[in-house]
Amino acid sequence: MVRAAFAQDLAAYGPDGTARAPLSPDESRQYCSRLAATHYENFTVASWLLPRGLKPHFHNLYAWCRWADDLADEAGDSHRSLQLLDWWQRELDACYAGQARHPVTVALAETIRQFDIPAEPFHELLSAFRQDQQVRRYESFDDLLEYCRRSANPVGRLVLYVAGCHDRPRGLLADSVCTGLQLANFCQDVAGDWDRGRIYIPLNECRAYNYDEQSFERREASPGFRRLLELQVQRAEDYLRGGMPLVAAVPRGLAADVWLFIHGGLAILSRIRASQFDVWNHRPQLTGWHKARLLGGCLFRKVPFLARTAR
Repeated sequence: MVRAAFAQDLAAYGPDGTARAPLSPDESRQYCSRLAATHYENFTVASWLLPRGLKPHFHNLYAWCRWADDLADEAGDSHRSLQLLDWWQRELDACYAGQARHPVTVALAETIRQFDIPAEPFHELLSAFRQDQQVRRYESFDDLLEYCRRSANPVGRLVLYVAGCHDRPRGLLADSVCTGLQLANFCQDVAGDWDRGRIYIPLNECRAYNYDEQSFERREASPGFRRLLELQVQRAEDYLRGGMPLVAAVPRGLAADVWLFIHGGLAILSRIRASQFDVWNHRPQLTGWHKARLLGGCLFRKVPFLARTAR
């Protein structure tokens, strides 16, 4: 379904698009909101609590990231993906030059202007998407962290810009949350990443637990693999918990969302533990019941009121 929808949108709005004229700003905002509403995410419930005035801007950011992600992963081959990512870079440059053409960048231009967002986080994200076309293995955890610095952390920085609270201390906390969420996603998606030809577990640690590429090929949930994944899960949890002070450091209207994203990631890790770290035979996900329970926990704790010290 996602692949078909992407192909349809690419045909209309891609570099050889058939759309006869650019969408108006209102139409572009509506397009971004529809895109944000129709794609699966680990923890969509957080979006329910976004401040109403900020929600369209978060939709614009999400739509830009969604297009970049689809251009990287849904184009069919790496060469074509790199060409499309270069095109998306040019569309971003046109947006910053005041010449936005694509519906996503037309909507995004308003967000960039209103919140004075620099281009650097977008550039870093694009560099990570390009890296995915060329690098499919990571030798050490430090190598993986460098990838997370560009594939995940810029998203948190963009959120802080839209919330009007970007500074170095909060940026570092957001980096910890985003790295934790990315690492949790790597744990959750071992099988899917392998099917796409990628391994996001450090190879030196795979060797330490006697888990080689033939083991990946056989999709073995061996004792060594379970210990290997347990290490990755614990790291992800450490990063998520390390970013927890961000809840009390953001404006009150965003505190509940930050709490939910962190605890959504922790819930995924809990599901992986409950499966005895066998993510080959079952991809851990949050059900509607899990999401409702998290939302109830957030409201019970009156999380938005934890952020009284936020500037």
